[in-house]
This record gives sequence, structure tokens and C-alpha cells, in this order.
Amino acid sequence: MNDTAGHSRAGLAARLGIFARTFPRATPEEVAAAVSHAGYPLAHWNFTAIGRSTLAADVDEAQVTAVRRAFDGAGVAIPSVSATFNLIHPDSQLRAAQTAQAVRLIGLVPDLGADVVTLCSGTCDPDDMWRAHPGNLTTDAWTAMRRTLDDLLDAAGSARVRLGIEPEPGNVIRDARTAARLLDELDHDAAGGIVLDPANLLSPGSVPRQSEILAEAVALLGPSVIGIQVKDVAASGFAAPGAGLLDYPAMFRALAPLAPVPVIVQDAHEDDAARLRHDLLRWSAGVVA
Repeated sequence: MNDTAGHSRAGLAARLGIFARTFPRATPEEVAAAVSHAGYPLAHWNFTAIGRSTLAADVDEAQVTAVRRAFDGAGVAIPSVSATFNLIHPDSQLRAAQTAQAVRLIGLVPDLGADVVTLCSGTCDPDDMWRAHPGNLTTDAWTAMRRTLDDLLDAAGSARVRLGIEPEPGNVIRDARTAARLLDELDHDAAGGIVLDPANLLSPGSVPRQSEILAEAVALLGPSVIGIQVKDVAASGFAAPGAGLLDYPAMFRALAPLAPVPVIVQDAHEDDAARLRHDLLRWSAGVVA
């Protein structure tokens, strides 16, 4: 393994980011400063970081420009933007309204300097877009997801950005195999890819098989992975990296064949952000032969 694979300590340091909403503030300047102070060169943007809605229905173009200016000024890049909503929400009117909002947001994303828009593939649960539902396994759910996704893919193609679809255990795209099925169905030039979060593919019971499960995910999805998010698996659900059951050096070894994409910290507390950066760099250092 060498630095050109993007997995050296220096390589990860340049690709390491954190959710901007880890640092909720009144202004984008304050958010950008907090990200920079914690040592991260990248931030995954969500308008909730400044008290706005994720889909930016309450955001105008001047505010988008202000976010870009603030992060440029702090020396922090925005590689990706959240447009998460329930793609198959049972309320069809709400789903249509949110799809329209997401289409508008996708068109604004290049103004933030980002080229990836992250999504939730959806659940039949009407109250929590991350909660599993038996209906998620049905043909109807898959068809509804594809219908909404196709509208978003068209918008992404026009904006020249990519949609990052993240396998989530409670969603229609729930694991590496369903993600691979989706990729097989999409046109080869579709504006989509995979955001891979290893913790989403594991549970407390399956952690002993971590390396095997992640190796399968890399084999199935590798060329289509456009971002990595990191959190930890805990008995209570998910936790900040290092606060649960995952073997992080083993995780970095499993992910080593992937292209050097942004690695974004999730489920962190802002007071712990600097420590997490240090630990992730330390855990990744052993990957280099």
C-alpha cells in the first residue's frame, strides 16, 4: 500500500471531514471557524447547521453564497451536501413537495463548491425516515424509490453533481447487496454513486465478521463509492467513532482498495471532534505497509 492509494496518514488528513451540523451556530462563519478549529479540512454541509431546513426551502441564493464565502475564508472545503428526506414517504403530497425542494437544492449545490448530494433511500415508516418497516422489502417500495430517485438523478445530471446513496439498515437500500442491485439498474452514465458507512452494514452481533462483511461491500460497490462516513456500532445503536465495537485499523484495511474519497465523521459531539480526528489518523496509519 502506498500514498497514491490515498490511505497514508497524510492522505487521510487531507480527506478527513465532519458533519457541519456537529457545530450548530447562528452564522456560517461561526460554523466554518469551528470546523477549522477542530482540525478538519472538509465539512459535509447541512443547512440545519445554521438553523435552516435540510432541503433549504427557507434559504435563498444569497445565503448559499454566504456559506460558500464563509467556508472559503476559513480554508474548509464542502465536498458534499445533505438533501436527506424520505424518498418513499407514504404521504404522496409531502413526498412530491420535498422532491421539488430537493431538486431546487441540487441545483444550488455547485455554488457551495460541492459535487455530491447525499440522500436517504426511504422507508414506509411515516414518522422516522431511518426506521425499518416491513413494507421496505416490497416491490412497491422499490418502485416508489426508483420513481423519486429518477427525478433527482435528472436534476443531478443537469447540475453536474452526483447523488450519494447510503445503504441504511432501516431503508429500502439497506445493505451492500441492495445497493449493488440499484447500481445494476441505473444507466452507466447516471449521476449516482454510493456513500459507504461501515457501521450501517454491521450490528453488535455481526461485528466479529466485520472484515468479511466490509470486504464484500468493497467488492460489490468499490468503483461506485464516492464518499465514506464513519461512526461506531454500539449495543444502543450507533455512537461516535471509537466509542463502540468497531475495529478501526481493520476497517481502514478493508476500505484500502477504494479510491481516495472524503471520509466524514458522523455522530460526534463538538467537544470530542479534535480527539476523533487524531484517533482516526492514528488508526489509519497502520494501513501503510
